[in-house]
Amino acid sequence: MKLLEGKNVIITGASRGIGTGIARVFAEHGANVAFTYSSSEAPALELEKELTEKGVKAKAYKSNAASFQESEVLVAKVLEDFGGIDVLINNAGITRDNLLMRMGEADFDAVIEINLKSVFNMTKAVQRTLLKQRKGSIINMSSVVGVKGNAGQANYAASKAGIIGFTKSIALELGSRNIRCNAIAPGFIETEMTEKLDEKTVQGWREGIPLKRGGTPEDIANACLFLASDMSSYITGHVLNVNGGMMT
Repeated sequence: MKLLEGKNVIITGASRGIGTGIARVFAEHGANVAFTYSSSEAPALELEKELTEKGVKAKAYKSNAASFQESEVLVAKVLEDFGGIDVLINNAGITRDNLLMRMGEADFDAVIEINLKSVFNMTKAVQRTLLKQRKGSIINMSSVVGVKGNAGQANYAASKAGIIGFTKSIALELGSRNIRCNAIAPGFIETEMTEKLDEKTVQGWREGIPLKRGGTPEDIANACLFLASDMSSYITGHVLNVNGGMMT
């Protein structure tokens, strides 16, 4: 059964990692996928081709979600190209890790703008469309770090905690129009980025997780699929922890 047959979805930051995993799973379930990338054009175009071959409409857009103006332009283009928007997944994000005493202002500002302000920008940009049709699902990518904090990631934790507060507020604002807004808080997810880390370090992290493994992009994608589909039609304002039990 295809849970998103004919639905139009926007995913920010989908040229790699979790975003790519979400795009693939959604396309397999019949969704038309509009997704953004910032600089990785080749992987983005390759993904666009891969998704199209699954029999759905797919298009990559170069867009900076941290820019309010670019977000508005993106949504207008997607509406023109796809004819509608049913689901928004705010996935774009970066890290600039360091201890507070070594963290520069630019590193703090960049993480807040790309991780948190982008969620405001994109949600604001799609709001009118969702209100008009009186339905929609917004899914914001938070993090286990946004729930419990982490040394050396004050900027990242602040941005992800902010997403949780934003999500709960928007759920209250838009619920009466049948628009749901939820967040996912991933734990340790193994992507291209973690492949660059020392294997001993990664294994140490795995051992600290009750399920004894890192998550995959597909684990997060499946959680997104649930929150995007009618299977979660009575769920809003929720933070779904997908972390293998590392925090309960």
